[in-house]
Amino acid sequence: MAILDPIFDPIFGPLLNWSPALGIVIIAAVITVIITLAYKYLTDQDKMKHLKGRQKEFQAEMKSHRENPEKMMSVQKEAMKVNMEYMKHSLKPTLFTMLPILLIFGWMSGALAYDPISVGDSYTIMAEFAEGVSGQAQLVLDLESEFSSSEAVQTISEGSVTWRVKSKAVGEHILAVETGSASEEVTVLVTSGELDYADTEVKFVDSDVSSINVGYSKLKPLGELSIFGWNPGWLALYIVVSLILSLGLRKVMGLH
Repeated sequence: MAILDPIFDPIFGPLLNWSPALGIVIIAAVITVIITLAYKYLTDQDKMKHLKGRQKEFQAEMKSHRENPEKMMSVQKEAMKVNMEYMKHSLKPTLFTMLPILLIFGWMSGALAYDPISVGDSYTIMAEFAEGVSGQAQLVLDLESEFSSSEAVQTISEGSVTWRVKSKAVGEHILAVETGSASEEVTVLVTSGELDYADTEVKFVDSDVSSINVGYSKLKPLGELSIFGWNPGWLALYIVVSLILSLGLRKVMGLH
C-alpha cells in the first residue's frame, strides 16, 4: 500500500533494510506489547478473572454430566452466556487496536512482498500479448542492462515471451517490448539491497502488448535458513513471534 509508505517507511524501513527477519520480530514485539497493554487497561481484569473462573467451573460441570445429555445441555447453555459476556468485555481493546494494526499489515504486505533486485541479479521480463498477436517480439534494453541467457528477439509462443536480463547499475532501468507497431515500456528498479521495487506488472489498453511482468522473487525473511525444512514468509514469521510473545506477556502480567 504505497499510500502508507510515507508514514511507516521512516519508522520501520531502516529496520527491514538492515535485516528483514529482525525487523519483523521487532515490529511483532511492538504490536504485541501495544495489544497486551490495551487489553490490560481497557478491560476490568477483576471481572475478566471472575468470568474466566466461571468458564472453568462450567467446563468441569459439563464433564461430570457426560452421562446426562439433558443436564449437560442445560449447563452448556449457561456456559455460553458467560462466554458471550467474556467476549463482550474483550471487544473494546480489540476495536481500539484493530485499525492501526490493519494499516501496519497493509504496509508490510507491500514492503515485504518481494526480494529486491540487486546489481548483477538475473530477473525475468515476461510480456503477454493481445489475442491474435503473433510473430516476433523484441526487448530493448537500456545501456546498463544486458541479456543473461536469452535473445533480444524471440517468437511469440502461446501469447507470451519471456526474457532473462540483468542490470549493471543501481537505479531505474527503462526496458521496452516491441512487436509490430507497438512499443510499451516497463521500469525495473535495481537497489543496493534496500527493500524497494517498482511495479511488478504493467498493463496496457488498446495495444498489441497487453501486459509486462517483472519476475521478482518472493521475499524469504530468513534467507536460506529453514525450520525443519519450512521457510516461512513474513506473515508466518510474524504470527509465530507474536503468538509466543503474547502468551509470555499475558502470563507475566497476569492477564485473564
